[in-house]
Amino acid sequence: MRALVTADLHYQLRQFDWLQEVAGDYDAVVLAGDFLDIAAPVPPNAQLVPVLRHLERLSRRTKLLVCSGNHDLTGRNSAGEKSAVWMEAVRAIGIPCDGDQVLADDVLVSICPWWDGPSSHAEVAAQLARDAGSPAPAWIWMYHAPPPGSPTSWVGSRHRGDEALAAWVQQYQPTAVICGHIHQAPFLPQGSWIDRIGSTWVLNAGNQIGPVPTSIVVDTDARTASWRSLAGEHMIAFDDQQTMPPHLQST
Repeated sequence: MRALVTADLHYQLRQFDWLQEVAGDYDAVVLAGDFLDIAAPVPPNAQLVPVLRHLERLSRRTKLLVCSGNHDLTGRNSAGEKSAVWMEAVRAIGIPCDGDQVLADDVLVSICPWWDGPSSHAEVAAQLARDAGSPAPAWIWMYHAPPPGSPTSWVGSRHRGDEALAAWVQQYQPTAVICGHIHQAPFLPQGSWIDRIGSTWVLNAGNQIGPVPTSIVVDTDARTASWRSLAGEHMIAFDDQQTMPPHLQST
Protein backbone atom coordinates (compact mmCIF):
# COMPACT_ATOMS: atom_id res chain seq x y z
CA MET A 1 0.00 0.00 0.00
CA ARG A 2 1.22 3.51 -0.88
CA ALA A 3 -0.19 6.25 1.32
CA LEU A 4 0.22 10.00 0.99
CA VAL A 5 0.52 11.61 4.44
CA THR A 6 0.24 15.28 5.30
CA ALA A 7 -1.28 17.63 7.89
CA ASP A 8 -1.66 21.32 8.76
CA LEU A 9 -3.30 22.46 5.55
CA HIS A 10 -4.76 25.42 7.52
CA TYR A 11 -7.34 26.47 4.94
CA GLN A 12 -4.71 26.81 2.20
CA LEU A 13 -7.13 25.97 -0.58
CA ARG A 14 -4.40 25.72 -3.23
CA GLN A 15 -2.92 22.86 -1.24
CA PHE A 16 -6.31 21.17 -1.16
CA ASP A 17 -6.41 21.63 -4.96
CA TRP A 18 -3.04 19.90 -5.25
CA LEU A 19 -4.32 16.96 -3.23
CA GLN A 20 -7.22 16.64 -5.65
CA GLU A 21 -4.74 16.33 -8.51
CA VAL A 22 -2.58 13.61 -6.97
CA ALA A 23 -4.90 11.65 -4.66
CA GLY A 24 -5.75 9.05 -7.29
CA ASP A 25 -2.09 8.03 -7.50
CA TYR A 26 -2.20 6.60 -3.96
CA ASP A 27 -4.04 3.79 -2.21
CA ALA A 28 -4.82 6.13 0.68
CA VAL A 29 -4.50 9.76 1.71
CA VAL A 30 -3.96 10.42 5.43
CA LEU A 31 -4.63 13.95 6.71
CA ALA A 32 -3.55 14.41 10.32
CA GLY A 33 -5.39 17.51 11.48
CA ASP A 34 -5.64 21.29 11.26
CA PHE A 35 -7.81 21.69 8.18
CA LEU A 36 -9.06 25.05 9.45
CA ASP A 37 -7.11 28.15 10.51
CA ILE A 38 -8.24 30.16 13.51
CA ALA A 39 -6.12 33.14 12.31
CA ALA A 40 -7.74 33.30 8.87
CA PRO A 41 -10.04 36.24 8.07
CA VAL A 42 -12.76 33.77 7.08
CA PRO A 43 -14.80 32.52 10.10
CA PRO A 44 -14.33 28.80 10.90
CA ASN A 45 -17.91 27.88 10.02
CA ALA A 46 -17.46 29.50 6.61
CA GLN A 47 -14.14 27.69 6.12
CA LEU A 48 -15.99 24.41 6.60
CA VAL A 49 -17.96 24.82 3.37
CA PRO A 50 -15.02 24.44 0.93
CA VAL A 51 -13.10 22.13 3.27
CA LEU A 52 -15.94 19.61 3.46
CA ARG A 53 -16.40 19.85 -0.28
CA HIS A 54 -12.72 19.07 -0.80
CA LEU A 55 -12.82 16.13 1.62
CA GLU A 56 -15.85 14.66 -0.12
CA ARG A 57 -14.17 14.95 -3.53
CA LEU A 58 -10.95 13.39 -2.19
CA SER A 59 -12.90 10.47 -0.75
CA ARG A 60 -14.15 9.67 -4.27
CA ARG A 61 -10.59 9.50 -5.59
CA THR A 62 -8.99 7.24 -2.95
CA LYS A 63 -9.31 5.96 0.60
CA LEU A 64 -9.29 9.04 2.83
CA LEU A 65 -8.61 9.13 6.60
CA VAL A 66 -8.78 12.34 8.65
CA CYS A 67 -8.29 13.37 12.27
CA SER A 68 -8.79 16.72 13.96
CA GLY A 69 -6.19 19.18 15.21
CA ASN A 70 -6.23 22.11 17.59
CA HIS A 71 -7.38 24.55 14.87
CA ASP A 72 -10.40 22.35 14.10
CA LEU A 73 -12.29 22.89 17.36
CA THR A 74 -15.61 24.44 16.33
CA GLY A 75 -17.83 23.60 19.31
CA ARG A 76 -18.00 21.83 22.64
CA ASN A 77 -18.69 18.25 23.67
CA SER A 78 -21.15 17.15 26.36
CA ALA A 79 -18.49 17.85 29.03
CA GLY A 80 -18.07 21.44 27.84
CA GLU A 81 -14.63 20.81 26.35
CA LYS A 82 -13.65 22.23 22.97
CA SER A 83 -14.25 19.69 20.22
CA ALA A 84 -14.12 19.30 16.45
CA VAL A 85 -17.87 18.75 16.32
CA TRP A 86 -17.86 19.09 12.52
CA MET A 87 -16.21 15.67 12.27
CA GLU A 88 -19.73 14.27 12.47
CA ALA A 89 -20.34 15.87 9.06
CA VAL A 90 -17.16 14.19 7.83
CA ARG A 91 -18.38 10.83 9.12
CA ALA A 92 -21.76 11.42 7.45
CA ILE A 93 -19.96 11.67 4.11
CA GLY A 94 -18.53 8.21 4.78
CA ILE A 95 -14.98 9.28 5.62
CA PRO A 96 -13.31 7.57 8.62
CA CYS A 97 -12.41 10.20 11.21
CA ASP A 98 -12.07 10.93 14.95
CA GLY A 99 -12.65 7.87 17.12
CA ASP A 100 -12.81 5.40 14.24
CA GLN A 101 -10.61 2.42 13.48
CA VAL A 102 -9.81 1.25 9.95
CA LEU A 103 -8.32 -2.09 8.91
CA ALA A 104 -6.57 -2.09 5.52
CA ASP A 105 -3.98 -4.55 4.20
CA ASP A 106 -3.39 -6.02 7.69
CA VAL A 107 -2.77 -2.52 9.08
CA LEU A 108 -5.06 -1.22 11.84
CA VAL A 109 -5.33 2.57 11.88
CA SER A 110 -6.61 4.28 15.04
CA ILE A 111 -7.87 7.78 14.24
CA CYS A 112 -7.53 9.91 17.36
CA PRO A 113 -9.22 13.28 17.95
CA TRP A 114 -7.59 16.34 19.43
CA TRP A 115 -8.42 16.23 23.13
CA ASP A 116 -9.02 19.39 25.18
CA GLY A 117 -9.76 18.17 28.70
CA PRO A 118 -10.13 15.16 30.99
CA SER A 119 -13.28 13.84 29.32
CA SER A 120 -11.90 13.83 25.77
CA HIS A 121 -8.54 12.58 27.10
CA ALA A 122 -10.35 9.62 28.66
CA GLU A 123 -12.10 8.93 25.36
CA VAL A 124 -8.77 8.70 23.53
CA ALA A 125 -7.39 6.43 26.26
CA ALA A 126 -10.42 4.15 25.92
CA GLN A 127 -10.10 4.15 22.14
CA LEU A 128 -6.47 3.04 22.26
CA ALA A 129 -7.22 0.38 24.89
CA ARG A 130 -10.00 -0.94 22.65
CA ASP A 131 -7.85 -1.00 19.52
CA ALA A 132 -4.90 -2.60 21.33
CA GLY A 133 -6.86 -5.86 21.28
CA SER A 134 -6.74 -6.10 17.49
CA PRO A 135 -4.76 -9.03 16.03
CA ALA A 136 -3.56 -6.88 13.09
CA PRO A 137 0.22 -7.23 12.62
CA ALA A 138 0.72 -3.46 12.24
CA TRP A 139 -0.91 -0.66 14.24
CA ILE A 140 -0.77 2.98 13.13
CA TRP A 141 -2.15 5.96 15.04
CA MET A 142 -3.26 9.28 13.61
CA TYR A 143 -2.63 11.82 16.37
CA HIS A 144 -2.17 15.51 15.56
CA ALA A 145 0.49 16.50 18.12
CA PRO A 146 3.87 14.71 18.22
CA PRO A 147 5.44 13.45 21.46
CA PRO A 148 7.73 15.65 23.58
CA GLY A 149 11.47 15.10 23.48
CA SER A 150 11.29 14.04 19.83
CA PRO A 151 12.90 15.96 16.95
CA THR A 152 9.44 15.89 15.36
CA SER A 153 8.29 18.28 18.11
CA TRP A 154 11.33 20.61 18.06
CA VAL A 155 10.53 24.32 17.46
CA GLY A 156 14.11 25.63 17.58
CA SER A 157 14.35 26.44 21.28
CA ARG A 158 12.32 23.71 22.95
CA HIS A 159 10.05 20.75 22.34
CA ARG A 160 6.28 21.24 22.11
CA GLY A 161 4.86 17.76 22.32
CA ASP A 162 1.93 15.94 23.89
CA GLU A 163 2.86 14.23 27.17
CA ALA A 164 -0.19 11.97 26.98
CA LEU A 165 0.96 10.63 23.62
CA ALA A 166 4.40 9.86 25.04
CA ALA A 167 2.84 7.79 27.82
CA TRP A 168 0.55 5.93 25.42
CA VAL A 169 3.42 5.18 23.02
CA GLN A 170 5.44 3.77 25.90
CA GLN A 171 2.48 1.65 27.00
CA TYR A 172 1.41 0.24 23.64
CA GLN A 173 4.41 0.65 21.28
CA PRO A 174 2.37 1.00 18.07
CA THR A 175 4.08 0.51 14.72
CA ALA A 176 3.85 4.20 13.82
CA VAL A 177 2.24 7.49 14.82
CA ILE A 178 1.31 10.02 12.11
CA CYS A 179 1.42 13.55 13.50
CA GLY A 180 1.59 17.21 12.49
CA HIS A 181 1.17 20.37 14.60
CA ILE A 182 4.84 21.46 14.71
CA HIS A 183 5.30 23.08 11.32
CA GLN A 184 9.01 23.84 11.37
CA ALA A 185 10.41 20.65 12.93
CA PRO A 186 11.47 18.93 9.65
CA PHE A 187 13.37 22.04 8.52
CA LEU A 188 15.45 22.66 11.66
CA PRO A 189 18.97 21.27 12.27
CA GLN A 190 17.92 19.43 15.43
CA GLY A 191 14.45 18.66 14.15
CA SER A 192 13.24 15.96 11.82
CA TRP A 193 10.25 14.68 9.89
CA ILE A 194 10.84 11.22 11.35
CA ASP A 195 11.85 9.68 14.65
CA ARG A 196 11.87 6.32 16.34
CA ILE A 197 10.86 5.83 19.95
CA GLY A 198 11.55 2.25 20.95
CA SER A 199 9.94 0.26 18.16
CA THR A 200 7.54 3.07 17.19
CA TRP A 201 8.12 5.34 14.20
CA VAL A 202 6.86 8.93 14.47
CA LEU A 203 6.16 10.93 11.29
CA ASN A 204 5.53 14.68 10.97
CA ALA A 205 5.52 16.15 7.45
CA GLY A 206 5.64 19.75 8.69
CA ASN A 207 4.17 22.73 6.86
CA GLN A 208 5.29 25.02 4.05
CA ILE A 209 3.89 27.94 2.07
CA GLY A 210 2.82 27.66 -1.54
CA PRO A 211 0.46 25.46 -3.53
CA VAL A 212 2.10 22.14 -2.63
CA PRO A 213 2.08 20.93 1.00
CA THR A 214 4.90 19.05 2.61
CA SER A 215 4.11 15.34 2.47
CA ILE A 216 5.37 11.87 3.28
CA VAL A 217 4.83 8.89 1.02
CA VAL A 218 4.71 5.66 3.01
CA ASP A 219 5.08 2.39 1.08
CA THR A 220 4.16 -0.51 3.36
CA ASP A 221 5.29 -3.12 0.82
CA ALA A 222 8.71 -1.59 0.17
CA ARG A 223 8.93 -0.54 3.85
CA THR A 224 10.06 2.97 2.97
CA ALA A 225 9.00 6.52 3.74
CA SER A 226 9.89 9.57 1.66
CA TRP A 227 9.55 13.18 2.86
CA ARG A 228 8.93 15.76 0.13
CA SER A 229 9.16 19.51 0.56
CA LEU A 230 10.66 22.69 -0.85
CA ALA A 231 13.89 21.59 0.86
CA GLY A 232 14.07 18.50 -1.34
CA GLU A 233 13.33 14.84 -0.77
CA HIS A 234 14.66 12.47 1.86
CA MET A 235 13.85 8.76 1.95
CA ILE A 236 14.41 6.22 4.70
CA ALA A 237 14.09 2.46 4.67
CA PHE A 238 12.45 1.28 7.87
CA ASP A 239 14.82 -1.69 8.04
CA ASP A 240 18.04 0.29 7.44
CA GLN A 241 19.08 2.62 10.27
CA GLN A 242 21.86 4.14 8.14
CA THR A 243 19.26 5.95 6.03
CA MET A 244 18.13 7.93 9.08
CA PRO A 245 19.27 11.53 9.63
CA PRO A 246 22.70 11.42 11.34
CA HIS A 247 21.44 12.73 14.71
CA LEU A 248 18.90 9.89 14.82
CA GLN A 249 21.01 6.92 13.78
CA SER A 250 21.82 5.85 17.34
CA THR A 251 18.24 6.01 18.64
